Amino acid sequence: MEHSIREEGANLVVAFVGDVDLEHSPKARKVLLESVRRGKRVLVDLSGVDYIDSSGVASLVEAYKLARTRSQDLALASVSASAMRVLQLARLDKVFTIHDSVADAL
Repeated sequence: MEHSIREEGANLVVAFVGDVDLEHSPKARKVLLESVRRGKRVLVDLSGVDYIDSSGVASLVEAYKLARTRSQDLALASVSASAMRVLQLARLDKVFTIHDSVADAL
């Protein structure tokens, strides 16, 4: 898994590429939590995620909870079909704000 972070005005766009699984979720968790702590709105671009498992989903949920406690927003964008299936199975598609694209979210 690779990631990138870029600033877009008042937003941080965090993009992941590859698998967000048990092996890579600790890194994803660290990146997400550090991004939330920067105090900006966090937009997670999942267009390049081929596979996400429960540990990856847990990292997203933990970052979402931290953002909420800090009165910040964390949203998802460009969620790949495989990642969306996992989010739907966990009913998290009803919890997260999900945008069709990063451009739409900005």
